Amino acid sequence: MAKKKVVTKQQLISWYMNFVLENNEQPKSVYLFSKSNGFEEVKFYEFFNSFESLEKSIFSAFFENTLKALHKSDAYDSFDARNKLLSFYFTFFENLTANRSYVVYSLKKHKNNLKSLAQLASLKANFTGYIDELKIETIDIRQEQVSKVQQRALKESAWLQLLLTMKFWLDDSSSSFEKTDIFIEKSVNTSFDILNIAPLKSVIDFGKFIFKETIQMKQNM
Repeated sequence: MAKKKVVTKQQLISWYMNFVLENNEQPKSVYLFSKSNGFEEVKFYEFFNSFESLEKSIFSAFFENTLKALHKSDAYDSFDARNKLLSFYFTFFENLTANRSYVVYSLKKHKNNLKSLAQLASLKANFTGYIDELKIETIDIRQEQVSKVQQRALKESAWLQLLLTMKFWLDDSSSSFEKTDIFIEKSVNTSFDILNIAPLKSVIDFGKFIFKETIQMKQNM
C-alpha cells in the first residue's frame, strides 16, 4: 500500500500562493488543487473549509511569523509600548515585502478597499489583540464605561492606522520601500505623541509628509 502524503498547514498555504501567482486566479476546486499537488482532498479540510478561509489564514501567518521573529530578540521584551509597536511594524512589513507579489495580487484585486476585505478579518482580530496586550497608556479617566470605550477606540484607530500603512506600502515605488519606513516611524510616533499630549510639531510634520507623498503618487499615476 502506498504511503499517504503528509500535508501541513504551511504547505497548503505555500502551494496555494504559488498556484495563484502562476495562474493569476484561484484553483478551480479543492479536488483539482489537491490532485495537482499529490495529496488526498480530505487533507485540505483538516485545516480549511474553503479557499477563502485559507486566504484569511495567510495574513494571520504573516502576523504570527512577525511575533515569532520579535520574541527571538531578548531586547524586544524590554521595549516600551511605542518601540514594541515600531518593531512590530517594521518586521510585519518585512514579511509582506518578502511575499509582495502575492499580497499585491490579493489586495489590489479588491480595488484597494482594504477595510472591507473579509480576508483581513483574522489579521484584525490578531492585531487588535496585540494592541490590547501592549497596555498603551491613555488619559486616566476614572470611569469604567468611558475607559472601555476609550480602549475600543484605541484598538480601532490602531487597526485603521495599519490599513493606511498597508495602502501606502502598496503604492510605494521608492527604493527598498524607504518611504514606507518613514511613514511607519512618523505615524506611530505621532499617534503616541497625541496620546501623551506631546508638542504639535510631530503631528504637523506627519501631516506634511502625507500631503507631499499623496500629491506625488497622484502625479505618477
